[in-house]
Amino acid sequence: MNQIEQTPNGKDYFEPMHSAEHLINGAIARTLGCGRAFSTHIEKKKSKCDFRFHRNLTPEELTGIERTVNEQIASHADVRDEILTAAEAAARYNLSRLPEGATTVRIVHIGDFDSCPCIGAHVSNTAEIPPVRLISSDCADGVLRVRFKFVK
Repeated sequence: MNQIEQTPNGKDYFEPMHSAEHLINGAIARTLGCGRAFSTHIEKKKSKCDFRFHRNLTPEELTGIERTVNEQIASHADVRDEILTAAEAAARYNLSRLPEGATTVRIVHIGDFDSCPCIGAHVSNTAEIPPVRLISSDCADGVLRVRFKFVK
């Protein structure tokens, strides 16, 4: 794997980076209680997530989130998907980014750590994800931006 794959909507995803984004999203949502990113930009070299939040991360938060993500990567957790009806998914997940009229929703599960609706391509196990470094964060106008890349 570890290559770029095109999804049904024609968008390219680098599987390890996209799976890492899910872990970062889950770790930040748990740490800050702010919910998942409202915008993401996934690239092979570095990526970013934007969250609705009122301040920047502290150095301790950055370190803690990075540690949590890398622990999840090292856990060798399976990544699997599940298809739910839109009604079933709406009872458990935020579907605000779902296109209108969808009758089924694909949920991507990364071990027991993270689950969310997604159409993107993913690794089959977190062992396929290189270690992650959170390289920076900043906050402006209620938007917290977190940038990350793989450690070589």
